[in-house]
Amino acid sequence: MTRKNLSGLVAIVFVLGAAALAQGELPPLIPREVLFGNPVKAAPQISPDGTRLSFLAPSPEGVLNVWVRTIGKDDDAQVTKDTHRGIRIYLWAQDGKHLLYLQDVGGDENFHVYSVDLGSRVIRDMTPFAGIRAEGVILDRKHPNEMLVGLNLRDRRVFDIYRVDFTTGAVVPDTANPGDVVAWQTDPDFEIRGAMARNPKDGSTILRVRDRKDAPWRDLVAWPFGENGGVEDFTVDGKALFVETSIGSDTTRLVKVDAATGKELETIASNPRCDVSGVLVQPDTHEVQAVTFNYLKTEWRAIDPNLRDDLAAIAAIHRGVFAIQSRDAADRNWVVAFSSDNGPAAWYAYHRETRKADFLFVSQPDLENAGLAAMEPVVIKARDGYELVAYLTLPPGIEAHNLPLVLNVHGGPWGRDNWGFRPDVQWFANRGYACLQVNFRGSTGFGKKFLNAGNGQWGVGSMQHDLTDAVRWAIDKGIADPKRVCIYGGSYGGYATLAGLTFTPELYACGVDIVGPSHIKTLFASIPPYWAPIKSEFLLRVGDPEKDDALDRRISPLFHVDAIRAPLLIGQGANDPRVNINESNQIVEAMRARKLPVTYVVYTDEGHGFARPANRLDFNGRTEEFLAKFLGGRAEPWREVKGSAVEVK
Repeated sequence: MTRKNLSGLVAIVFVLGAAALAQGELPPLIPREVLFGNPVKAAPQISPDGTRLSFLAPSPEGVLNVWVRTIGKDDDAQVTKDTHRGIRIYLWAQDGKHLLYLQDVGGDENFHVYSVDLGSRVIRDMTPFAGIRAEGVILDRKHPNEMLVGLNLRDRRVFDIYRVDFTTGAVVPDTANPGDVVAWQTDPDFEIRGAMARNPKDGSTILRVRDRKDAPWRDLVAWPFGENGGVEDFTVDGKALFVETSIGSDTTRLVKVDAATGKELETIASNPRCDVSGVLVQPDTHEVQAVTFNYLKTEWRAIDPNLRDDLAAIAAIHRGVFAIQSRDAADRNWVVAFSSDNGPAAWYAYHRETRKADFLFVSQPDLENAGLAAMEPVVIKARDGYELVAYLTLPPGIEAHNLPLVLNVHGGPWGRDNWGFRPDVQWFANRGYACLQVNFRGSTGFGKKFLNAGNGQWGVGSMQHDLTDAVRWAIDKGIADPKRVCIYGGSYGGYATLAGLTFTPELYACGVDIVGPSHIKTLFASIPPYWAPIKSEFLLRVGDPEKDDALDRRISPLFHVDAIRAPLLIGQGANDPRVNINESNQIVEAMRARKLPVTYVVYTDEGHGFARPANRLDFNGRTEEFLAKFLGGRAEPWREVKGSAVEVK
């Protein structure tokens, strides 16, 4: 079905949906193509000179690429030529003559940085080294013709910094990694003068600085394991740094630190309920302009009083929470993104001189009148009194009573769920399922006590208990039917799915595991070599399954397959560098040896998750039929998806 014909169908369906809602029924099915296909347009950015707008959009062949238009004209032009995987990460070079984008092969996460010369349209691999990964691109307005980038070229385990010239393509070593640095920080002269390192022995984090490029490194601030910290920027004179720290508080504070002594000079912003979630720094003055906090939803706090009116004006433009995504060099024009729970992502061009905004586009116009569901923040009390920030999304138009429930578990696990638009959440709600997302202990953003409460709690511990308690909360409230609950998730969420089916089998009617580990010892043994500097954190937060066989057997679902009662669907990328395909292979083999019901699909050109729309549509079509069979919700019939690299094992 073409996009044009699909749009017409959706429009008809959604008009009918308004009447259905009025009668107390679910709205018509939203096609999976609308929810999980390519966006119509997405991720706009303004050029440094403020004259052009770039964005992602499908090529005529249906592959996501970068496009550019002149502001005020209708001259959209595709400037990249990806033909298979689609581009998801791109940015403007500060010279305004080049666009940069990152791309890997088949999900192997060995990203290269490519440049597009917007004059000649020549595309060039700026990091042309086989088997290496580029990360941490740093740009600077005073050095518009170059970038700094981390490459694990010398040693696959660590990233040295290289200086790359956009004109000549020269890749020159700049700063060597001593073996423990995981992030780098430039000063206002575009020199590497800060480094965040991990101590592999005790898991502590260290901020190192040097007074100039040729000066020796020295430790400035150390965070013992269990404390949270990070660096944002140097001040404009290079004599101080803006640092996030939890030392002296439960949640992270933004503070100014003396670059000579490490002494805290002032606290810039803090919130007793949650960590600093974002910091807006002016690129020229290197001053903090605003800070965001996110307990239930993202909240902005102006630090620079000149920005207070801008933030208030932006907040009035569109419903939902917003983020400032790009700004021109003159700082007069910004691109602002809005995320709301029941509408597609929307972007505006904001003009600071007038405090007015021009609408740019939404990611998926067909969703604007789709009868999407509201996402409600709720706080659930766990069995031991911990408060769990969660998000409940209920099917629109029907009574919230005795519904089938999908427990949608986030990955990481050191991440978090947020309020806002999620296509998977809206998909579940549209099909008639309540969807519950829980920030279980170990999730980030809620302070160090909550984060550290997840240490040693995988599988049979409180991280999984929090998920169990959230499901029982929904059942006790009368929202969820206790006989129709699915546990669903990717990465750590996939592990939680396997743990749920093995450790609390009475709770779930089915499970969906996407790239989830089944055996923690083999997971740790197969992680990418460049995770070596952070492996100590895994060992301290999870335990050491490579040395502690009892721990490994206790928390690895593979050893508890006999307890599984419910059917399982597994999706896996063949090239996954984080969770090796063997993690799925081995639990499938164990289940089939016991004649337990498991459906297993592998995508041969994917890694840790499914980037290509054809693969997403294929797997989600299979998931939809699986859920309808075991939970009783609605389903758009599955059909073969052209271009999907699926293998049913």
